[in-house]
Amino acid sequence: MLVTLSIKNYALLREMELNLSPHLNVITGETGAGKSILLGAIGLLLGHRADTKTLWNENEKCTVEGVFDISGYDLQSVFDEEDLDFENQTIVRREVTAQGKSRAFINDTPVTLDVLKKMGAHLMDIHSQHETLELGKHGFQLDLVDSFAGNKKIKSAYQTSWVNFLETQTKYNDITAESSKLKEEADYILFQLLELDQADLKENEQELLESEQQMLEHAGEIKSKLSSILLQLGQSESAVTHSLTQIKNEFNSVAAYSVQLKNLLSRIESTRIELNDILDETEQICEKTEFDPGRAEQVNSRLSEIYRLQQKHRVKSISDLLTIQQSLQQKSEKIINLESTLATAHRAWVESEAELKSVAEKLSASRSKVFSSLCKQLVQLLKELGMPDAQLEVNNETGKPTVSGIDKIEILFSANKGVAPRPLAQVASGGEFSRVMFAIKHVLAEKKSLPTLILDEIDTGVSGEVAIRLGARMKEMAHRHQVIAISHLPQIAAKADAHYFVFKESSFGKTESQIRKLNTQDRVVELAKMIGGEKPSATNLQSAKEMIEGQV
Repeated sequence: MLVTLSIKNYALLREMELNLSPHLNVITGETGAGKSILLGAIGLLLGHRADTKTLWNENEKCTVEGVFDISGYDLQSVFDEEDLDFENQTIVRREVTAQGKSRAFINDTPVTLDVLKKMGAHLMDIHSQHETLELGKHGFQLDLVDSFAGNKKIKSAYQTSWVNFLETQTKYNDITAESSKLKEEADYILFQLLELDQADLKENEQELLESEQQMLEHAGEIKSKLSSILLQLGQSESAVTHSLTQIKNEFNSVAAYSVQLKNLLSRIESTRIELNDILDETEQICEKTEFDPGRAEQVNSRLSEIYRLQQKHRVKSISDLLTIQQSLQQKSEKIINLESTLATAHRAWVESEAELKSVAEKLSASRSKVFSSLCKQLVQLLKELGMPDAQLEVNNETGKPTVSGIDKIEILFSANKGVAPRPLAQVASGGEFSRVMFAIKHVLAEKKSLPTLILDEIDTGVSGEVAIRLGARMKEMAHRHQVIAISHLPQIAAKADAHYFVFKESSFGKTESQIRKLNTQDRVVELAKMIGGEKPSATNLQSAKEMIEGQV
């Protein structure tokens, strides 16, 4: 439950702190005084979107902090899942800077808004006037039935089956589309692969062939130049190698006189050895260099084939052709295994669909099982709340599986005797909607171990004796759950264990909302004003006193 709520610099609230009762808390005040602002602040603790426009002072940050007593609510596993420290007194804090940046903390550990929302779902259930409007929608009604039936585990199992079904269906459809394309291209793919396989391409082959082609095309010129080089290097009396040998001998005769001369001798020797190696290799190349028409034709033919394949596949290297060959090989293997792959994917899809239908039928059966008891409990409560002829039915049409199952649920309602129930959204008035929603909250409260239930003007359209009964039921709920009710009815406020009054005043040159807890005398006056207006009569004051004293 929410023990303490602190708000700074939010909307019309400059600063306030509430210490709440563990039972029934009622918040009253004039329209526009700021009652619903509290809901907005609490919403920040539950991960709702922040907006800098809500800052009371736009130059300062907004802080909302809630201290929750969660001992006895079995939330340790939820904290463990998010790697958070569990504390019986858990502190949730949200900060919004003047620049619009938002930060959230649980027990001083920074958390994302997704984690905050997940945690908030275990701490509070907020009924808003918007939620009352949702009552007529199929999705809301389906969630109502699932909550009443306790379908959390089976719904989770259905969601797993639904995701698996979609994945296998998508995979089968993708493979089917790909196989159709592959079938159309099969002959061409296999022809291209055969052509590249027969070409037997090798990495770096093109570069070697192009080099050899150059040698063959210029064989005469190359041999002539190499012969001249050989003469100059070593095959004439004035050859370079002979001269170097003489120079080496000259250095050798004086090398003993100086380290520098020894070093020069060493370098001359290295040069001589290198030139002799060059001479040997040049002789070998010169001997091999002959114009071979047959080999030239082979080289030119091979290069022409390589160039043709590159042009055909719009690439510039053998490496690219080998990559294409590998891709074609993979496609070829797919073509060969096409029927088997399709059959496997189709079998997985069919099996996932069968599993989905099986879980969907179990979920539908679980829902159908509670229709009668849900309607019975709701009708009983509605009768207590001044609707003696209320009728409720659940109409269900099953169809193809969707994200929520195979059920399309419609709650049918009638408040009048002799009038057949019709869809709730079409027949219920504002006050009837409020009472139906309260009955739903009351019934579901028994199904959930939720620490705090917040009711925002759930008594709209209700008055008189019905309001008294509504208050009594709220009081009863507050024995099992902390209830925070925003109300405009004295009958509800009279039931409060703690009564808070919201009002406006001007300070610091601007309007702000404030809230204070009323003592017994203040409560009498406030209830009297709610009964008789701003200047209550003695009768109003007496009635208010009797309403409060009549509480148990």
